[in-house]
Amino acid sequence: MAEKNTKTDFRSLLEILFISTRLGLTSFGGPVAHLGYFHEEYVRRRKWLDEKSYADLVALCQFLPGPASSQVGIGVGVIRGGIIGGILAFIGFTLPSVIALIIFALILQGLNAGEVGWIQGLKIVAVAVVAHAILGMAQKLAPDLQRKAIVLFALVVTLLLQTAFTQVGVILLSGIIGYLIYRNQTNMDDSRLSFPISRTFGLACLALFFGLLVLLPILRELTSSEWIAMFDSFYRSGSLVFGGGHVVLPLLEREFVPTGWLSDEAFLAGYGAAQAVPGPLFTFAAYIGAVINGWQGGLLATAAIFLPAFLLILGTLPFWDSLRRNPKVQGALMGVNAAVVGILISAFYHPIWTSSILAPIDFAFAAILFSMLVYWKLPPWVIVLTGAIGGTLLTFI
Repeated sequence: MAEKNTKTDFRSLLEILFISTRLGLTSFGGPVAHLGYFHEEYVRRRKWLDEKSYADLVALCQFLPGPASSQVGIGVGVIRGGIIGGILAFIGFTLPSVIALIIFALILQGLNAGEVGWIQGLKIVAVAVVAHAILGMAQKLAPDLQRKAIVLFALVVTLLLQTAFTQVGVILLSGIIGYLIYRNQTNMDDSRLSFPISRTFGLACLALFFGLLVLLPILRELTSSEWIAMFDSFYRSGSLVFGGGHVVLPLLEREFVPTGWLSDEAFLAGYGAAQAVPGPLFTFAAYIGAVINGWQGGLLATAAIFLPAFLLILGTLPFWDSLRRNPKVQGALMGVNAAVVGILISAFYHPIWTSSILAPIDFAFAAILFSMLVYWKLPPWVIVLTGAIGGTLLTFI
């Protein structure tokens, strides 16, 4: 009987890896689209969890900092196959785009990014994609005047005070404002969700998350290791992202471009390329790591930026049922989400707009790409391919 159970468990783990890899190869369109793919595969086709459980899991991952779609995938893997199932679900969904972006970075190293036409085209793709993300997030996360005011506050402060601490302060202050404004809202959700993780293990994961957040900057100062410095920068960026993958852009830009680790052109070219591959946008870190330190740097960057997501989802799963019913917590989250929109608008202006729209023809091309994405609803890989070809043609005009 034990041998049969072992075989069943092994077969179940292989199934998790196979299904998540297939999703990692085919899930284009960003985190919202990923959640749709997950729902179709895990809820409707496989019936690994029911509608309410999936909705609860999505709510938790929207609450936490980090890549929401990746965390949902990890959570489904945990439900199906325990912690090992969560790890396999993550590997399958993430590895295809990691490999693609590392290869792109290694190819790009032999070129001068500032002098290649298709690189400029990818930078303009980034303009269209982030503009689309801003519009969608603003409609959903800032529908009333109070949250629009929080958006404006976050935009102005992060644009005028461009430091790593500014964004953290804005997020914390916006959470406090959201708590004060929305703390009395009612929540009628009575559904239940349970996971095969103990509260002790969850507390250990949360302790490790905060411990690394404090310890890594100290180690960075005490040593001169570039690898520790890279791990610290990627880990901190992955720890402070609220609102989805696009928000990691300003955090990573301010960690690596001003320090001279890579140029604005190389940064935005990689961001444009990240739109062409399936899977989570956080794998953009693999590209940056590979530009700095080859394929080893790409793998280190991937591990560092996703580690906070792992620790947070595993740490909070045992406590989520009671936490999500607290209207004060939800009120704070509403303020944080509005601040995310302002931070993204700030990043849209600098570095994306200032480094990409250099002439009227660039703006015209960005408008075409935006229309293809938003109104004609063409898939992202078509937008990226059009951007690369169009950027090459612009060099002859």
